[in-house]
Amino acid sequence: MSKQSNYITPDGARKLRDELTWLWKEERPRVTQGVSDAAAEGDRSENAEYIYGKKRLREIDRRIRFLTQRLDLLTVVDAPPPATDKVFFGAWVRLENEEGDEAIYRVVGPDETDAARGYISLDSPMGKALLGRREGDEVLVRRPAGEALFTLVEVGYRPLT
Repeated sequence: MSKQSNYITPDGARKLRDELTWLWKEERPRVTQGVSDAAAEGDRSENAEYIYGKKRLREIDRRIRFLTQRLDLLTVVDAPPPATDKVFFGAWVRLENEEGDEAIYRVVGPDETDAARGYISLDSPMGKALLGRREGDEVLVRRPAGEALFTLVEVGYRPLT
């Protein structure tokens, strides 16, 4: 495993456990039955359904192993920190860039990162720059595209609107 944080929110942990359960109880049995049916048809060397099914089973087994190992390592953080005026894991933040545009992000673990939802990893350049900051602080983010300056407008541990 690569060096990454082992923190996750309760919702993130639930999603990973749900995926693992779905793979074990629904997807793997369905694909296994498909492989068995394809094998019963005869020559396996030219049977695309059999070949694809075996490949899909390897992918499923790889993901099951990963999820099982990862879930064992993760620490579920289900309570806000004592100092809720600072940015820590699980915080929702409102940032303003130099042009005055605002955006809302949530600092989460690497297993939950989702740009479309505004979930940023605490291991990302933005996440690292935000940790420990307070409302009103200027945050300089060193990212691959270059440096960017933001003002931390709001910090909360419930979704911001």
